[in-house]
Amino acid sequence: MSSWLFPPRTREVQLDEKWSYVAKKQKNCDPLDPADDHHGDWWDHVALDPERRLVLAVVPGARSLENAWELIAEVQKRTGPVPPRLLTSDEYAAYATAILAVFGVPHPETARGPGRPPLVPERRLPAELTYATVHKERARDRVVAIERRLVAGSESGLHAALEASTVSATINTSFVERQHGTDRGRNARKARKTYRFSKDWRVHEAMTYYTLYRYNFGWVVRTLRRRDEHGFWHQRTPAMAAELTDHVWTLREWVRFPAVQVA
Repeated sequence: MSSWLFPPRTREVQLDEKWSYVAKKQKNCDPLDPADDHHGDWWDHVALDPERRLVLAVVPGARSLENAWELIAEVQKRTGPVPPRLLTSDEYAAYATAILAVFGVPHPETARGPGRPPLVPERRLPAELTYATVHKERARDRVVAIERRLVAGSESGLHAALEASTVSATINTSFVERQHGTDRGRNARKARKTYRFSKDWRVHEAMTYYTLYRYNFGWVVRTLRRRDEHGFWHQRTPAMAAELTDHVWTLREWVRFPAVQVA
């Protein structure tokens, strides 16, 4: 799927992780038992374009810095050299590190004192990129308060990004979280309480890619529909909204489409 490059017009990206498990839950795994390798908690790191409801990238696996970095790298690859104006996520610290590593640019050296210069030049995010997080306070398994925090960028840049957004009036991760719910309904092994969990991590990973990327091309989203000049409504998928295709893909078309394009 990484060969599919998306149009470099994404203005907003929401990041989040969705929990599931393979074979058994993490608390029942023995780290010293080789049989429990690749068992336990499994996370889908998802990047979503909320304006088009388009899944830009997904990286299944452990909740780690490496997978967060891979997710951001996939976003950059698929949106082009111009970074999104606004990135939002929860307070998972790995995202801030990954965003700086991927989108950061070397900062020109300023006057410094004596001593050896740093081996790796300092990196800073472009001025046009804004990164903000959503902090949720919970009590008795319910969200009781939400605090929005600006991590990188300026208040004026945040205001401009929200003004330009067609869906977000404030910092949020609502759209990617709603997509999590849609995917759990489409992929039974992702349900929170189920006997249909994955027994093999390879199958789990394959089904993750299958359902999340097929959603782009084969799942009609009601809020993306458009009315033509004659007053008729036309249903659209996220890929149609992003102008990647002009029709809803059938299952047969999706399965037979080559994942790697040959020039």
